Amino acid sequence: MNAISPETYRIENASTADLEVIYWLFEEAISYQKKNNYVGWNSYDKDYIKRDIENKLQFKIVSDDTIMCIFSICFTDELIWREKDKGDAIYLHRAVVNPAFKGRKMFEKILNWITIFAKEKGLRYVRMDTWTANPHIIEYYKSYGFVFLENYTTPNTPDLPEQHRNLTVALLEFKL
Repeated sequence: MNAISPETYRIENASTADLEVIYWLFEEAISYQKKNNYVGWNSYDKDYIKRDIENKLQFKIVSDDTIMCIFSICFTDELIWREKDKGDAIYLHRAVVNPAFKGRKMFEKILNWITIFAKEKGLRYVRMDTWTANPHIIEYYKSYGFVFLENYTTPNTPDLPEQHRNLTVALLEFKL
């Protein structure tokens, strides 16, 4: 498949009207991960997704009226990034690709968008975390210029979405 040109897709805030599709995307991702014995999500926190939508932190990549991918951002992530969280980064979370658009470089589209967005806000880093037990995904993100910083086990707190609690993650950083 050919990559989609920038003129044929847009990145915008998700809305509550998108919830059914967003939930389906998470369920498809979990099913795919389990079917292929990949380390991944066991569940997802619907309330957290709703809050991200309300706070305009949940985004979607759309072509025509089809959601190709979703992701969320935040401007502080102290529970995971601790002393590194100094207000100079944007944090990328929960990127999920619609199965019909796998192989269409969705992460590249996210990174291009978030890089511009972060620079406009005067930020210095894009940060993200992923499963330490999946070296392939870590290498995938490193191929886009992310640097591995450390492994960290997240606290078991309701301040994190269910899928992020008591989880050992690799912390990755992209310098702008």
